[in-house]
Amino acid sequence: MSTVAYEIVDVFTDRPFAGNPLAVVYGAADLATDQMHALAREFNLAETVFVLPPTGPATYRARIFTPESELPFAGHPSVGAAVTSMRRGLLPPGDVLQECGAGLLPITVRESGSATLTGGEPTLGEALDPLPLLTACGLTAEDHELAGLAAPRSAGCGLSWLFLPVRREALARIRVDNAAAEKAGLTEVCVFSWAGGEAHARVLCPGTAVPEDPATGSAALGLGVWLVGAGLLPADGTSPYRIHQGIEMKRPSLLDCTVTATAGVATSATVTGHVCPIAKGEIAVPPFIG
Repeated sequence: MSTVAYEIVDVFTDRPFAGNPLAVVYGAADLATDQMHALAREFNLAETVFVLPPTGPATYRARIFTPESELPFAGHPSVGAAVTSMRRGLLPPGDVLQECGAGLLPITVRESGSATLTGGEPTLGEALDPLPLLTACGLTAEDHELAGLAAPRSAGCGLSWLFLPVRREALARIRVDNAAAEKAGLTEVCVFSWAGGEAHARVLCPGTAVPEDPATGSAALGLGVWLVGAGLLPADGTSPYRIHQGIEMKRPSLLDCTVTATAGVATSATVTGHVCPIAKGEIAVPPFIG
């Protein structure tokens, strides 16, 4: 039986069994898309990343799958793939270039086991009515109004998320109503509180195989774009911010970020995190399906 190599790592944590678990697969260049997707469903993690030879000037190419679909980009697979590849001796510490569906993304890898990812081009959506979103999350209008922040809207740097600000104590009370989420068209949302340059966040994906994410690099990048748009971070220059996530899941995660802005518009964002190795082995190659 033919196999491919994999590693399980925890991303955005400096200790094991915290952060966001990730499967990193190697030696899969000959696999078809259906075979990669079958492996992602077998791992049944939020994401599985396949590290492949690049098609152009990049250091490597990453294909990223959830159990449901392929993504153009995601944060914890990008950080996890870069650090794991460095530890396997496939690339040296320093600056690398990842090829993915969102384009070519710079990543700085450190020998200590952390990496800094620069996201793609920032995008920011229009303000939305918070009430259907709050209802889908089992929260009330008061939870949003008393946060004293701006309206919910989508934002991202290669992958967009919807951002819903609430007061800190509301995060522990979130109970997703899948029917209400479907009615509101809510598929990916970052519910967060903000104070003193730090956010506490829960990232929810109602109706999916992994309905909550303990650490989400792409949402961390998008939050910086949202914060600049809301006037909560400076309109010019580079500002740091920190995100605590996964606490309610008992998988605490820490994401250290920056966002750069000009005249009140975010122009770039970065996210930094550690990667902890957990397991490694070989997994059988699924039969060709397509």
